Amino acid sequence: MIQVKLFDQEHEKDLEREMNRFLERLDERKLLDIKYNIAAFPEDEEEQEQVYCFSAMIVYRK
Repeated sequence: MIQVKLFDQEHEKDLEREMNRFLERLDERKLLDIKYNIAAFPEDEEEQEQVYCFSAMIVYRK
């Protein structure tokens, strides 16, 4: 059976840490794919700051 695990963090290091914890427990022969995405958008129309969203999906065989 093919499964997915989704990850979503505001900071890239948090995403890396969370994914590494999951991958430590996964037999690497069962890993099929990893998809990664970054989204950025203004926090507020009046402010110049941006909000980042770092997300990833691990596809694996159960």
